[in-house]
Amino acid sequence: MKLKIYTGTEVRELRRKRGLSQREFWQCFHITQGGGRRYEAGCEIPMPMQLLLNITFGTQTQSTACVDALRALAKMPQKTMAPKPVTVPVAFDKLPFGMLP
Repeated sequence: MKLKIYTGTEVRELRRKRGLSQREFWQCFHITQGGGRRYEAGCEIPMPMQLLLNITFGTQTQSTACVDALRALAKMPQKTMAPKPVTVPVAFDKLPFGMLP
């Protein structure tokens, strides 16, 4: 499923149809009123916010697909990286404290 990309104009209309101020609307997404104003004015809405908008305003099928994709990502096995061993030159560790080679 392809993610719908909302424009600032579309989001402004969604907000206005609900009779909410910018502060009330954007607060639900933990975005400041100023940040929301910039999005509505045409600044690019970042992908994490686009995902939240799709979950919130998309169809039930779209919302479920978004959440399922996130849950699948969370279930993926984590790659563990072994720490690289640190080797100290033999002669360097024999120097008295404070001396440089």
